[in-house]
Amino acid sequence: MDTKIQKFNEILQSLLLHLHGKEKALRLSLITFFSQGHLLIEDLPGLGKTTLAVSIANAFGLKFGRIQCTNDLLPSDITGVSIYNKNTDSFEFHPGPIFNNIVLVDEINRATSKTQSALLEAMQERQITVEGVTYKLEQPFFVIATQNPVEHHGTFPLPKSQVDRFMMQINIGYPDKDSEKRIIKEVMGSESAALTERLIDKDEVVSIQKSIRDNVYISDNVLAYILDVVKATRSCKYLLTGLSTRGALAITETARTNAFFSGRDFLIPEDVKEMAEFTIPHRVIFKDEYESYDKKEIIRSIVKEVPVPV
Repeated sequence: MDTKIQKFNEILQSLLLHLHGKEKALRLSLITFFSQGHLLIEDLPGLGKTTLAVSIANAFGLKFGRIQCTNDLLPSDITGVSIYNKNTDSFEFHPGPIFNNIVLVDEINRATSKTQSALLEAMQERQITVEGVTYKLEQPFFVIATQNPVEHHGTFPLPKSQVDRFMMQINIGYPDKDSEKRIIKEVMGSESAALTERLIDKDEVVSIQKSIRDNVYISDNVLAYILDVVKATRSCKYLLTGLSTRGALAITETARTNAFFSGRDFLIPEDVKEMAEFTIPHRVIFKDEYESYDKKEIIRSIVKEVPVPV
């Protein structure tokens, strides 16, 4: 386990050399990836979302695909399509970009509801069915979707029931002055912004994911604490609806990965607190009068009210 933790820290530090000032976003992305979930990034264009996705794919030696969403994007543009081959007198399936290990879905809210639904179903089932034939997707499989929080004209907002498919929602944010200075210098020097070297291979990735799943212990007390947090969201005065069971699983899995990469093989309440503001806000519905409030701050206040087990 110590070797795997050391490897994670080496990966994080190497990626940070190419993603200046984005340590928090990068760490959360890696936690989502090793928790076998999917990530939604809501932020302005030009802050490094593509660089982050490409760098993670390169670091793990995984196949990378990108989907630029538009309102005329069809489900078959994502899943693939069968094309007639006159030489063999048969139809041959041509897989779409979803058949990659890491898939960047840019501006997901510009795709129509039908296309979004096809994508989100693939994320959930980790397989697709085309013309009656079911195809398993690549493993590991990690979707990073982005949406612009400012431009809403001509978009199709993700329904709450679909947003729930993302294990975590994060923002990248602006870099600090020194980090931005380094980014500009690197671009002017024609250096690639993204990490291009492989740090571990696919088998090691799967091994780390398995270690987290098999070796990080959750006591009954901490599990009860997680369920108390879930219950608190369901009776909170700020919220119309609280967390689903899938939300409870997301908190548990990300907290477990956070514990692993903090050097522990057991969960503590602080792991849950640390993950709550990134796994809860996009899953719950706030009452209209609180929509303009800082949602992460509201979630922090809810979690703070839940007694911590001794």
